[in-house]
Amino acid sequence: MYDLLVVGAGPYGLSIASHAAAAGLRLRVFGRPMASWRDHMPGGMFLKSEPWASNLSDPGGRRTLAAYCEEKGLTARHAQPIPVEEFASYGLWFARHTVPDVDERMVTRVASAPHGFTVVTADGEALQARTVALAVGVMPFIEVPSALRGLHPSLVTHSSHHSGLDQFSGKDVTVIGGGQAALETAALLAEQGTRVRVLARAERLVWNEVPPPWERPWWQSARSPHSGLGPGWRNWFYSERPGLFRRLPLQTRTRIAGTALGPAGAWWVRDRVERAVDLMPGHRITAACAVPGGVRLDTVNREGSTGALETEHVIAATGFRAQRDRLGMLSAELRGALAVLPDGSPATGRGFESSHPGLFLAGLVTASGFGPAMRFVHGAMFTAPTLVRGVRRRLGATPLRGATVPVPSGGSRTESPAPVSG
Repeated sequence: MYDLLVVGAGPYGLSIASHAAAAGLRLRVFGRPMASWRDHMPGGMFLKSEPWASNLSDPGGRRTLAAYCEEKGLTARHAQPIPVEEFASYGLWFARHTVPDVDERMVTRVASAPHGFTVVTADGEALQARTVALAVGVMPFIEVPSALRGLHPSLVTHSSHHSGLDQFSGKDVTVIGGGQAALETAALLAEQGTRVRVLARAERLVWNEVPPPWERPWWQSARSPHSGLGPGWRNWFYSERPGLFRRLPLQTRTRIAGTALGPAGAWWVRDRVERAVDLMPGHRITAACAVPGGVRLDTVNREGSTGALETEHVIAATGFRAQRDRLGMLSAELRGALAVLPDGSPATGRGFESSHPGLFLAGLVTASGFGPAMRFVHGAMFTAPTLVRGVRRRLGATPLRGATVPVPSGGSRTESPAPVSG
């Protein structure tokens, strides 16, 4: 019986595991470390967040991206983007130094059990855990426009389906979306000889500005402080105070989670896009169908004018929608029992615990509860220690008969029996 089983080994899962291991919890971690970054992003991409805002979280704060770069003879400077490949390598380095052995098997089912949870792996092994933390990243929540969903994967893919883009060299590709994934994908396609256009619903594309210098007069910092989500007091609040964000009225949180920090391209990719990519803002797809040689897209613009175009392949860089019903690894009974917020995402308490006692959530799926920071690596800095404190509270509240529970002094105590609620 494990105290905590972590499902997922990306930035959030590894950070949670680091804090849980340091707290002396009996721990198991499942997932391929940094899988989304290693398997679902084409080579040549860069990390959009600042290097100093892209640290995984360990209790001592020593295993930073800067520390990794220094050890490897690399640089991690403000306003200099880091290659995604290096960030993935940083995550593996972090895991080697702070996390017990990660089991790379996939978890296929999590169900409630008399004293916690039964967790089943892809090869059929069943394990028991008193608490579970789901840090499943973004892949379960892929969002594709409804008009494209019925088409074959040879014609339509999501941007996260690609670890490389070589198969599109010399072809005609339409990228759907106006955010960083769409714009950087389009730039990489154009640079390898693909004929590429970007079709976005927004009336105009938005580009992030070059960040202000790290060293600057105090009055400039006071007016617009740096934060893990960009400069400005609003971003600072989202980035540095997720616990306070959770205290906002529910309607306010839902609105901010759905609108704040909307689609935008990084400043360093703008010239690469504008000089080589056909840009079609202000258009949305109304219908799509297979035609000889590819796909026909019917579109309408803001003025109501309709049009059509044909392309050999469509890449939907249309983001992710974190909803309870997409947590397919949860048993139907457990999934259906989770309380949800107005946007369909699961509700979480102050320690990232769901409405089912002992089931904890982390990452994108908690953005409506704790704010936009949960959509970025930076959110792990708050999530990991807060969630592990929540786990320890839960373990203290519902101990097993004869269970030995670590205490801060380094000793242990044997708890009297108590029921597990839910």
